Amino acid sequence: MAAGDEQQQAHRPGAYKQKNKLHKHGKHRTKGEIGRENKGRVAVMALTKRQRREIRKVDRRNKANQLRRNKKDLVLTEKRRLGSRDGPPHLVVVIALHAGVDAGAVTKILRGEGVGGVVHKDQGVTGAKDSFGLVLPRFKQRFIFYRPDTADLHSLLDVAKIADSLVFVLESTEGWDSYGDYCLSCLFTQGLPSHALVCQGVADLAVKKRTESRRSLSRLVESHFPEPRLFPVDSPVDAMLLLRHLSAQKQRRLGFRSRRSHLLAQRATYLPNTSQDGTGGLATGLGALSVSGYIRGCPLQVNRLVHITGHGDFQLSQIDAPADPLPIVTAAPRPVKPGRDVAMTDGGDGNVKGDVRVLMKADPEKRESLQAEAEVDPMDGEQTWPTEAELEEAEEARKKRRVMKVPKGTSDYQASWIIDDAEQEEDDNDSDSWDDDDDDNEDGMMEDEMDGDNESQDAGSECASEGDDDEEEEEEEISSTGHTGAEQSYDEGMDEAEEGEGLRRYREARANEMFPDEVDTPLDVPAKTRFQKFRGLKSFRSSPWDPLENLPPDYSRIYQFQNFERMRRRIQADAANEEEGAMVGWYVTLHILDVPPSVMESFQTGKPLVLVSLLPHEQKMSVMHMLVRQHPSNTEPIKSKEDLVFQCGFRRFRASAIFSQHTSADKHKMERFLRSDAPTVMSVYAPITFPTTGVLVFKQRDNGMQDLVATGTLLSCDPRRVVLKRIVLSGHPFKINRRSAVVRYMFFNRDDILWFKPVELRTKWGRRGHIKEALGTHGHMKCVFDSQMRSQDTVLMNLYKRVFPHWTYDPYVPAPLPWVKREPPPALCDIDME
Repeated sequence: MAAGDEQQQAHRPGAYKQKNKLHKHGKHRTKGEIGRENKGRVAVMALTKRQRREIRKVDRRNKANQLRRNKKDLVLTEKRRLGSRDGPPHLVVVIALHAGVDAGAVTKILRGEGVGGVVHKDQGVTGAKDSFGLVLPRFKQRFIFYRPDTADLHSLLDVAKIADSLVFVLESTEGWDSYGDYCLSCLFTQGLPSHALVCQGVADLAVKKRTESRRSLSRLVESHFPEPRLFPVDSPVDAMLLLRHLSAQKQRRLGFRSRRSHLLAQRATYLPNTSQDGTGGLATGLGALSVSGYIRGCPLQVNRLVHITGHGDFQLSQIDAPADPLPIVTAAPRPVKPGRDVAMTDGGDGNVKGDVRVLMKADPEKRESLQAEAEVDPMDGEQTWPTEAELEEAEEARKKRRVMKVPKGTSDYQASWIIDDAEQEEDDNDSDSWDDDDDDNEDGMMEDEMDGDNESQDAGSECASEGDDDEEEEEEEISSTGHTGAEQSYDEGMDEAEEGEGLRRYREARANEMFPDEVDTPLDVPAKTRFQKFRGLKSFRSSPWDPLENLPPDYSRIYQFQNFERMRRRIQADAANEEEGAMVGWYVTLHILDVPPSVMESFQTGKPLVLVSLLPHEQKMSVMHMLVRQHPSNTEPIKSKEDLVFQCGFRRFRASAIFSQHTSADKHKMERFLRSDAPTVMSVYAPITFPTTGVLVFKQRDNGMQDLVATGTLLSCDPRRVVLKRIVLSGHPFKINRRSAVVRYMFFNRDDILWFKPVELRTKWGRRGHIKEALGTHGHMKCVFDSQMRSQDTVLMNLYKRVFPHWTYDPYVPAPLPWVKREPPPALCDIDME
């Protein structure tokens, strides 16, 4: 072969070629790879992880310091502005907590000449019994003192909501009486602002007894006020010390009023409407109300709705700015800030009417509506044509449906509940897994309701009248415990009807405590008819329940948020950052439209007129939930769906609430009575209110007095909260053979046993089982349990249905009569529940 044709052959490694492992450089890139990717580019500043962590830590610490400093400056600014030239006058409410003290004597000393202030008797609240303005040039502070009628609890609570400071007048030896303690309980729950304690009558005691009296009174007051400081007000010097303390003390921030603009009316005028309404006639019965006062809380928007406590919601037409009636007079006039001067001169639009400047007028397009209920469309409930997906799903369900022989005349719905032999044999072999599908349970145990039927009514119950809303099982319990038995002797002047009603309530509450939720199966009505709205649940915790299923017609009238908590945070953040409108501290006149004359009549009688600006959506109706506890002073049982008086924030209304347990689950068990040992959730139809807000619950007596029965806070606004009412059917084991037993007295015919056969059974001793078969035609049935039965055990069956509140909302609550402490009921002997 020629040399040119020869080609060099490459060496081919053999089978024994050594193969070295690749270098494992970890998950990070090598320096060469980083250099090739950067292509010669160098970072401006390369920091290590430790350096980055230290810098982030310094930034976080600096940010926290800045936030802390801003909050501190804001608190100091609000404190210095209160009572000064740029802020509203310091509103001080004087309250007597004992019948033996005279609060008028305290206010008389405060407005005396020895204090060194300028008293403006006509600049207080018009029509009030003892209200005046006080300017102290020495402190550069101004005050408005107001002494409400302590016997009128509504007026006392209303004026305490907007007061900057409360002055409690105590008796030198006892401190407060029973009514004073009752008022303190209400004030603590509602939200107590800054306060001062004044002891009256110490100067009348002997000199040697004054120190001991103050020491004993301090020990008494410590139960309600930690670290109390008592101020004797018997001389002008004592009054000066009290005024200095009021002007310099730390102000307590109450969330429900700091996020809303509020005002105490000092002047009010009423002008009846003379314009024609939409029908061409005169709009009689209503008028325009002009209210003057100082704005507090946050800036007031003219397009927002205002709520007058105890009277309802109204719209504003315009806001005027008259001259400040309580100025602080100094030697040299202080220059006014440019922003304030422009706003108070012409309101930004140049409208000036004589001495009164028009700040702003409402825009009809931007003004919020008074509509509280949603518009009901009767066509919303009509059946529409099914979609293609629904038709395909129905066709697949028809193909999968099994074919079985049923008695003649059986409908498709009834046939779906007939258990064939194969399923029966499977249930007999496996006693632990016996329940059918959840969907079958729910469909079989609950029939379709007729349109317009309220959930609180019972189709199968026999009632005395067609409009009765009480369930039959509750009526049976009432009828069985309504008789008081042997005649009892009562003292003279005691209301026998009221005592009999209290005894009946006590027995009913005790029966529910001993046998919770147990009801008797009726003999004359089939159980499947009587309890057709109830269904069984495999597990109360995990079994599904659709919150949009079988809603009552009242749900078409309410509003619902997609995310209530997110909406609350957004609205409250916007309210805190508002810088438009009538600013805090301005003396303004609000023109309110379409106000009934009863508002002016109430103001002329001396009752306080409190106005609050509502946040967006707070005039709309929804389902409100309140977390409350029974008040220690209440000893009577409070039944669910009773008519109660609620005071939630600035609102006061009457409604019927349903009680439920406070849990974190998606279903909540209804409570028939207000529990005294655990918190309870009350659900009512009421206007939306954003937390946090204190809640007071009163019950009105037959004589007009109102007793405090529960206190708490506002929980949430959630119409989708599922509250389930439970009933328990009980039976007695007749014959026992290890795990199987013959049970009687739960049902009284064979059809009911077959109807309730899919529902699980339980016993008071913790056994679980199911119905195997019916024996005979008189209600005996054979049941199988998971372990040995005992002869003293009781067989139970739990059934559930969803309940809703009753629409009994009434925003007008009559004024209560003067409160008198109710004596506790006499001890009752044990009652034979059989």
